[in-house]
Amino acid sequence: MEQFLLAAAFVLVAGAGIAAAVLLVRQRRVAAELRRQNAVLAHGLDLREKELRHLADVRLPELMESLTNPAVRVAGPLHDLDREAPAFEQALQTVMDLFAGSAARVRERADRSAKSTLRAMMRAVQSLANEQQLAISHMQERHDDPDVLEGLLRVDHMNAQIGRRAQATAVLCGSWPGQQRSASSLTDVVRGATSRIRDYLRVNLEGSPSSAVTSRAVEPVVLTLAELLDNAARHSRPDTTVEVNFRSVHNGVAITIDDAGVAMDADELQHASELLSGEVSVDIHRLGDPPRVGFAVAGVLAARYGFRVSVDSHSPYGGVRAVVFLPSALLTTVPDERGPARAVPARAAENTAPADGTSTASGLPKRNRVAVAEPPAAPDGDEEPGAPDTGERPPARPARETAAGLGAWQRGTRSGRARTPPDAGGPGAESKDLRP
Repeated sequence: MEQFLLAAAFVLVAGAGIAAAVLLVRQRRVAAELRRQNAVLAHGLDLREKELRHLADVRLPELMESLTNPAVRVAGPLHDLDREAPAFEQALQTVMDLFAGSAARVRERADRSAKSTLRAMMRAVQSLANEQQLAISHMQERHDDPDVLEGLLRVDHMNAQIGRRAQATAVLCGSWPGQQRSASSLTDVVRGATSRIRDYLRVNLEGSPSSAVTSRAVEPVVLTLAELLDNAARHSRPDTTVEVNFRSVHNGVAITIDDAGVAMDADELQHASELLSGEVSVDIHRLGDPPRVGFAVAGVLAARYGFRVSVDSHSPYGGVRAVVFLPSALLTTVPDERGPARAVPARAAENTAPADGTSTASGLPKRNRVAVAEPPAAPDGDEEPGAPDTGERPPARPARETAAGLGAWQRGTRSGRARTPPDAGGPGAESKDLRP
């Protein structure tokens, strides 16, 4: 009996030991699994914390920057979330998409607001510049003093540059160029663009094509050429020239502008090509300080009016070559014959035939009085009609008489540009001033 009890007790003790051992092993396994799960959870929490910090500090700012600068690359996640936390990766991408959409809408609203404000301001500036131009023109008609006229020509030239800046800004903000002109020859178009830049004396125009630009495209092409000529002059040495040439092709005319400045690198050429294509929206907040609007304005006008503008570093003078291609649809015949090309500083000279003249001491062109043949003097006792020229020059005209002639020439030019109705020969006929 005792042996049976001992055997039973041994069995019970052994069973309890086995059960205890099983429970201990199981507990250890559970503890190990819990430790593993805790480690996974801790790693996941640390991963998410790092990814959220990376999202706020790096990825979202880069995403904001990439909305306006496609060259900026947005960084990806720090970890392989596709393997470690696919759901969290999807949540982060949703946040990125929502942020990008919101930022784009905010930037678009801000851009529209800024452009609307600038457009209204530039319209006011353009209006004032036009009124000032009329005042300058009237003063040029009234004053014959050479010094006064020289000062007026200088003011006229500066006013033309102010008007061009306001005009370019208005175009970038969605406005139209602001002037409507009659069809003009290509030489007159280039001459008009030259008159709106500071370094107009450095522009050398070669050739005189027989084509003209249609009325609707004259002002856009003039403004485009003015911006390209200004860029060429500003980015080249002041003792070099800016060469302008024409090349006729089967479907249009190409106007080439070559400067002797520093060539553009590959990145600059790529950025310029994007702006000149007119296919990208121009962010006026990212035009630099001071703003660089030349290529942007040219691209907007080219896309709007149907011509093309390109730049490359193949200028024969080592600088940059800009090409404005005008298709046949924008060309017509020359409305009238013009003289040789000459740079003039005043916008009032854009629509007039060129006149012979010199540069004043300050560099501004000054038109000379048109020579008028005078009847020969009556012979006296010491001189007979038709006597040979002795080589002596007549005395110089007084300054006041020369100034009066210059003023008369200007008034005649204004009158010649006016349109006379069919019954102009009748009494009381009046002419209408068609100046822009």
